This record gives sequence, structure tokens and C-alpha cells, in this order.
Amino acid sequence: MVLWAIVPIKPLEQSKSRLRDILSRKSRVELSKDLLTQTLQVLDSSPCIEKTLVVSRDTAVLALARSLGAHTVAEKGNPGLNTALERATAVARGYGVSGILILPADLPLLNVEDIQSMADLLDGKPAVVIAPDRHRIGTNALLVSPPGILAYSFGEESFKRHMELAERADVQVHVYQDEDIGLDIDVPEDLQLLNDERRKTQNSILHGVNDGF
Repeated sequence: MVLWAIVPIKPLEQSKSRLRDILSRKSRVELSKDLLTQTLQVLDSSPCIEKTLVVSRDTAVLALARSLGAHTVAEKGNPGLNTALERATAVARGYGVSGILILPADLPLLNVEDIQSMADLLDGKPAVVIAPDRHRIGTNALLVSPPGILAYSFGEESFKRHMELAERADVQVHVYQDEDIGLDIDVPEDLQLLNDERRKTQNSILHGVNDGF
């Protein structure tokens, strides 16, 4: 089974705006870079991922992604997240891939085991694997096989919408609930949880995340 990953990321200057009360602009940019770097390193180390596409209209993001071995798709205009993902998926479908993993670049505890566990849920039949956030509101990872059987609906309450869309498409649905993949960095509380986890392991790899704490 050939799987590609698609990682969408907004312009660095616009990233993590909900952390502006505790992080400086420079720290937010560095945090976004670190998270993207970690995500691409995990994907590069994942045996089940053949290729990673980074989708962005930020030339700095695209340059960083290429330096880390990822392929890139430059957004044209401001199409919106779901439209941009559909366009990137069309590129992948042209190469006959078996499945697409949509993965945001803000999952600091993501690991190779998570990705493999999601891939292992596929059994060759049309299916989707949905990994919700820790609140079971958003979608932190979405694996679709084959590509194109599910419309993307990222945004507010996307977990519920993706579940409904999968049911309408009459495809098998697996929910992958995991603490690591469930943590995304959106608000100060998320950052505090990450810092607590890093203190446990004494292995913080993110720069500037202690601003305000």
C-alpha cells in the first residue's frame, strides 16, 4: 500500500495567533518552524509514508519543507484549507497512491508509531481513519483510502462532520483516539500541557515555548 502525507500550513506570520498573549511574534514563528520540522522528520522516518507534500502559500515554509526532503505544493491565491487539500490530493491521485494522510503541522507528540497504527487499520477496502483532538471536536489526522472517497471538512467541529461524511459515503470508519496525536497547539492551555510533558521527559526540543510561563 502506497501512502502519501499532505501537511497544510498557513503563512508563518499568521500562525498560532491565539498564543499572542503569551508568546512574542518571533517565538510564535519559531514554534511553528519547530513543529513543522518535527512533523516532517517523523513522516520521513515512517516506513508506510512514501512521500510528503507540504501545502502553503508561504515561500519560507516551502523552502524549509524542501530542505527537509518534502515535496511542496504552492497555494495559488487564498483558496481555503479544504480546497487547497483537495488540489493537493488531486496531485497525489495522479500518481496512483493508495491512500492520503492529512496531517496538521502542530502535533508536537506525533510519532512513527501513531502513523503506523493508523495505517494498520486499513485492510484494503475503502476506509477512513479519523484521529480526533483530545476534546473530540477537531480532526488531528485523517487517513483516506483510496483518495477522493471523502470530502474534506476541516474547521470547527470537523471530527463530527468527517464522521457524518464518511457515513454518507458508506465507507468503513475507524476512530483512532490517542493522547499523543490528540494534543495540538492552539491555545495557551495546550502549550502548558506540552511543557508539562516535556518536563516529565527532560527532553524539550521546542524553542521559545516557555515565554509567559
